Amino acid sequence: MQSSENSQHLSDWYTFSHIIHGFIFYGIGHLLRKKWPAIFTLGLVVCLAILAEGAWEVMENSRTVIDRYREATISYGYEGDSIVNSMADIGWMLAGFLLASRLPWKVTLTLALLFEVMTAYLIRDNLTLNILMLTAAPEAVKDWQAAGTGYWLTGK
Repeated sequence: MQSSENSQHLSDWYTFSHIIHGFIFYGIGHLLRKKWPAIFTLGLVVCLAILAEGAWEVMENSRTVIDRYREATISYGYEGDSIVNSMADIGWMLAGFLLASRLPWKVTLTLALLFEVMTAYLIRDNLTLNILMLTAAPEAVKDWQAAGTGYWLTGK
């Protein structure tokens, strides 16, 4: 997230992370529905997934998290997501949820891993690295991310 312009559109490199959120929420919901089918209907699980993704979008755009991104990651100019981007992120999560509901779990897992590897290679960031950097922020990972010099990372 080197540019303050990223996260202002309907999709960006982090769209893949939001699709993975949908995979994860579907998986959790699937397990809950198996254990308590009378309580956790598919409709309730979808609503909970939207609520969780929406809560993340609000939290992600809070001053505390924006400052943490700037401090602990390579997102020096990050200013938060636009409303359009936040709403689109919820839509991408729902797309991931729908995909996971239709695909065999092994295909869903393979897609998630491919998305993670692809974004790590192309922009030196992904969902796993984002979580790591927001929670622990190893300097070696920050250095590796900052060493990326390709167009996708710097915009130059």
